[in-house]
Amino acid sequence: MDFLKRLGYFLVGMSIGIVFLTFFLKKKSEETGVYFCYLPNCRTLKDIRSKSMYYSEEAQQKLQELQLDSTAVTYILTEGDVDFGNSDTKSVPCKTYVIESDYKEQDYIFTVKNCREKATIENVQLQ
Repeated sequence: MDFLKRLGYFLVGMSIGIVFLTFFLKKKSEETGVYFCYLPNCRTLKDIRSKSMYYSEEAQQKLQELQLDSTAVTYILTEGDVDFGNSDTKSVPCKTYVIESDYKEQDYIFTVKNCREKATIENVQLQ
């Protein structure tokens, strides 16, 4: 059997396997609520969301002023982008992350202090 024929069989089998794998993993994640997250942005946001959330006085006032509720904060902490260039990821014991996101056609910037046991929203800005 020549190389091109073997390569064709390999590619057909691999594409069928990828389709089945994608189908089963998507079904499993929908049923169990498991969310697969491997990139640094996704892992950081998931780590922040998994902890008890606290708000600084400044952040609470700004959230009330901008009329943002817990649903908006959850959305921003789920769909946002972490700006690692402006974040302090090397500090101990708490790292500080800058999260940018748009919500209802407005751009927001959250500064979140991520400690071992809790996450605190330090600052909220409207861009």
